[in-house]
Amino acid sequence: MRYLSGIQPTGRLHLGNYFGMIRPAVELQAKGEAYYFLADYHALTGASEPGQLEGLVRETFLDLLACGVDPERAVVFRQSAVPEVHELAWYLSTVTPMGLLERCHSYKDKVAKGISPSHGLFAYPVLMAADILLYDADRVPVGQDQKQHLEVARDIAGKFNDRYGQVFKLPESIIREDAGVVPGVDGQKMSKSYGNTLEIFAEEKDLRKKIMGIKTDSTPVEAPKAVEGSTLWGLVRLMGTEAERAEYRALMEKGGTGYGDLKKGLADLVLREFDGMRKKREELAADAKRVETWMKNGAAKARKTAEQVLARVRAAVGTQK
Repeated sequence: MRYLSGIQPTGRLHLGNYFGMIRPAVELQAKGEAYYFLADYHALTGASEPGQLEGLVRETFLDLLACGVDPERAVVFRQSAVPEVHELAWYLSTVTPMGLLERCHSYKDKVAKGISPSHGLFAYPVLMAADILLYDADRVPVGQDQKQHLEVARDIAGKFNDRYGQVFKLPESIIREDAGVVPGVDGQKMSKSYGNTLEIFAEEKDLRKKIMGIKTDSTPVEAPKAVEGSTLWGLVRLMGTEAERAEYRALMEKGGTGYGDLKKGLADLVLREFDGMRKKREELAADAKRVETWMKNGAAKARKTAEQVLARVRAAVGTQK
């Protein structure tokens, strides 16, 4: 069984990244072959400043490893280290209907947020399909809000197979139900684009300050606090032991504990959850040569697989290397 997942290197990782993508990735690398890529081509459709991408890729790679992704067990690589993905994206684009892309909500959502409506942004799902199909992925973990991306990839692969024969396997999704939507400090989905994140490796002082700034209602100290729909509970439910979560929930439901103390309790949980990862990241950052070797090895493994798949595609369509 081969699993594939990717993450954009657009800034330091936050709790939404960890519970949404990274923790499941760590679990899956023990169950089969795992391919994890840093989507730097996709990151170009965002608002990152020129000259920043190289540093962001390295920082994200360090973050992944610190959080438990193992480059000795999984194939961890930079998307742009496998240029074959663009050749495959072109082949796929020749069978992709315009209407399919026009229906993709990611394009509309990003334009609505002020991102320039470029061809790259519009054709984003085709490149994403190439990311998935180029490595013969069997399963792709996605959240409910990303399910359409895989459905589009399957549609494109199906159209290609209809024209050229059974070249691609159709990957299945693994819907990440356990994490759900990880709330940001403003109650919306945690996202860099909203500026509402809690960064995993932020300084303790900064992290506590952000948590103390989480928006809450005006319920008095002595009154019970609403649990369902609460940003505080939405974060606490993902961390700690079952007993700790039960105790925290009981404090909210009983009343007598103010939001200030509840936020301090959340901050303690967050810092403890990632303490070991912080230390591991410091060790990795001090060994740049070893990290660089892992990046190169991951790229070489990924490219070997990509070349095998692309050879099938070229044979089917009649082009040459």
